[in-house]
Amino acid sequence: MNFDYNETQSMIAQSIRDFAEKNIRPNIMEWDESQTFPVPLFRELGAMGFMGVLVPEELGGSGLGYHEYITIVEEISKVDPSIGLSVAAHNSLCTNHILTFGTEEQKKKWIPKLASGEHIGAWGLTEHNTGSDAGGMNTTAKKDGDFWVVNGAKNFITHAISGEIAVVIVRTGEKGDSHGMTAFVFEKGMAGFSSGKKENKLGMRASETAELIFDNCRIPDANRLGAVGDGFVQAMKILDGGRISIGALSLGIAKGAYEAALKYSKERYQFGKPISSFQGISFKLADMATEIEASELLLHKAAFLKQEHKPVTTMGAMAKMYASEVCCKVANEAIQIHGGYGYTKDFPVEKFYRDAKLCTIGEGTTEIQKVVIARNLLKD
Repeated sequence: MNFDYNETQSMIAQSIRDFAEKNIRPNIMEWDESQTFPVPLFRELGAMGFMGVLVPEELGGSGLGYHEYITIVEEISKVDPSIGLSVAAHNSLCTNHILTFGTEEQKKKWIPKLASGEHIGAWGLTEHNTGSDAGGMNTTAKKDGDFWVVNGAKNFITHAISGEIAVVIVRTGEKGDSHGMTAFVFEKGMAGFSSGKKENKLGMRASETAELIFDNCRIPDANRLGAVGDGFVQAMKILDGGRISIGALSLGIAKGAYEAALKYSKERYQFGKPISSFQGISFKLADMATEIEASELLLHKAAFLKQEHKPVTTMGAMAKMYASEVCCKVANEAIQIHGGYGYTKDFPVEKFYRDAKLCTIGEGTTEIQKVVIARNLLKD
């Protein structure tokens, strides 16, 4: 075991740190309050190789692994979790689904533009009445010659409006049948394929979330990913990696909130001394730092398993569950340490607090992670 960053990881961390300080930090609150999804920023991130982190170099990507990927998402999220979320969704969901299950022809068609950031990717599984119960989806695809006719809607979809490419899982069989769903790649501009209502969210407001709508959308069978009926199985495998992404996002939020609280506790004086000298504050900081370390170790163990193509479902669920709960706790304590100032928008912790909550919900709630972990522990 080696717990040090290698030279590549150190260079990546510094590179993304410098980029975030220059291009993201000055705009955080403007983007948050106006709910602006900064598309040009993602083109720049693509030019730096951060929109195709896991994509092989021959397809235009960076050819990096999951440890580097965690570093990138974490460092961005320490500055603005909204941007970290969008980078994670683009890389681990849309792009990775095509990379993992697409044919060579499909990969060459869609991956290079996604990896460069020329195209932004979306991924659709959730529907209005089927959150954790994905098997009950109502969006259907009916075969019609060399095409499929798709009707229905997906909601809570990251990049539903701005994304040029969307990987969407729809029902091609009976409701509730785990082998009755199929994945397709939809392209912006297809007749009958559009975006709907944009969500007005508590946090992660610079990361676009909206509906995808299908109204007799005719999609060629050539846009199908894998075999008919494999969509749900594919989605569960993609979510194994997605949980590592949300864990990295959570880790970045926790570190950002902790660092802000630590700095403030050293600068804020009460009763003639910095509040960090009081046991009530210093013990909070000790707990925060310890739980952040534990989150990071869980995440990198999950990344190791993923990188080695070993079973990662249980460890990924553990890492996501723990890191997301820790980030909420750390963000809460960071506000407490700031006192009244933590409740204002003059300090960064109120935004970390709002952004953190999504991490216990998105890509599988804490309760679903416990179901996944328990099921795997007990299946023998």
